[in-house]
Amino acid sequence: MTARKPSRVRGAALTLAVMVVALSFAGCPCISGPVNASPALRWFLFSNFAASKICPEMLKSGMSLKMQDRAPAIGRFFPMQCTYSVDDNAKTVTVHLGGTGYGYLQPAKRVGFSLTASVEYRPDFQIAGDDIYLWGKLNRVVQGPNFQLGYVENPVVDVMANMPPFGSLANFLGSQVVSGFMSRGFTVVYNEDTGKEFTLGTLLPPSKPHRPFDVTSTEYYTFANEVIEVNAQQRDYLGPFEVADSGQSIQLKISTEGAPVDVMIVDKVTGDVWRDQYQTGKPLGPPLGNVLAGGPLQPGITENRKYPLPPGLYYVVIDNTSAAGLVSPPINILNPLGGSAARVSYLAQLVE
Repeated sequence: MTARKPSRVRGAALTLAVMVVALSFAGCPCISGPVNASPALRWFLFSNFAASKICPEMLKSGMSLKMQDRAPAIGRFFPMQCTYSVDDNAKTVTVHLGGTGYGYLQPAKRVGFSLTASVEYRPDFQIAGDDIYLWGKLNRVVQGPNFQLGYVENPVVDVMANMPPFGSLANFLGSQVVSGFMSRGFTVVYNEDTGKEFTLGTLLPPSKPHRPFDVTSTEYYTFANEVIEVNAQQRDYLGPFEVADSGQSIQLKISTEGAPVDVMIVDKVTGDVWRDQYQTGKPLGPPLGNVLAGGPLQPGITENRKYPLPPGLYYVVIDNTSAAGLVSPPINILNPLGGSAARVSYLAQLVE
């Protein structure tokens, strides 16, 4: 049985502009034809039905950070404040965003940061069969990005982070990783049955974002489908993901290469505190709340795990540390900066 979409996911239908009408007639040319042919109609639908949903979508989960499109994620940015403004004359929408996050770069190792920025997008969308393609194309950077480097794990880099040439560390993270993510624009491919897929840049129908797992034959709602890299004594906080109704579960199709890792499920309140400690450099340790589910994941095996959970918001934490869970990173004598990294491919879905 297909899982019913979470309340906020059901709200995302409006975010993709014409869900109020178009999803009632998925693939019907009587709807898609006139909409696709009329820029004025598309702007009317976007500005009246979708613009107000941008910030709820931005705020509901973390955004993975990558050096390149198909490279594994090296960190995550979590928007915490968001406002928007619509310019009907220019047919643009400006998003004002602020948040915190973490990343991993040698030789700095783990770094924590905060970011604020205002970016003006020129939005558009197209109905392509059962899919809706929504584009946010960069029009201009209105303000920022104002990037503040916080915790730096490597103390040598931390001491010299504000001195040339090491001051470029903040510029690199802010400009190439975070602001590059925002300034390249984005494509969202939305399908009511299979979920929402996000990628940087402009992707035209019928192309789909590159993903480690094929979900074309599944009807489950997909939260995320990506590859991440978790170095020794590091973590990644995936989500939060929402379980909307009783009887629903978070299902993971997951594998790791390199090091074994722990998979731990915590509620959002516990995860927010735990994540803040991680990205601000507090001593590594277990969460201050309960681990609700999970267990070790060994290399070389693709597992399907189903976690029945009560309604709520949950982080899936991938842990490659010796401070929590049951697995400790193996020592790698060839790597003087740490042990073995884990390259984790995962698919997170909502199922009954």
